[in-house]
Amino acid sequence: MPEVAKPVAAYVPAVQTGNYVYTSGQLPMRDGELITTGKVGAEVSIDQAVVCAQQCALNTLAAVQSVVGDLSRVVRVVKVVAFVASTPDFTGQPTVANGASELFGAAFGEAGQHARSAVGVPVLPLDAPVEVELVVEVS
Repeated sequence: MPEVAKPVAAYVPAVQTGNYVYTSGQLPMRDGELITTGKVGAEVSIDQAVVCAQQCALNTLAAVQSVVGDLSRVVRVVKVVAFVASTPDFTGQPTVANGASELFGAAFGEAGQHARSAVGVPVLPLDAPVEVELVVEVS
């Protein structure tokens, strides 16, 4: 599990309320740096964007772990939202989001199946190509 990414503004990486943990949007940070920057469909290929979504997913899990201590407490991945900074003509946001969704499925099996939104946006913080947020139920 990567270290929890340091927030780039005034927020915390994750919050637990009751049996649910909500993460802040996580960027594709690895070792304190974005793994790539730019727009999907221009400077960033779809394959690079999928890798970014996977890294974002790992970072959401690190944020969850920082709150609950042990990922074995995750009962269900409830909702995933993937934001994809893309060119106006790019329509492959669901394919990019699959990078995160497939990682959650591999990590949690049936409990990793979730509701999801994949949204194209003009720009993300720090010129990141992908941002992912997560809601999980915990025991």
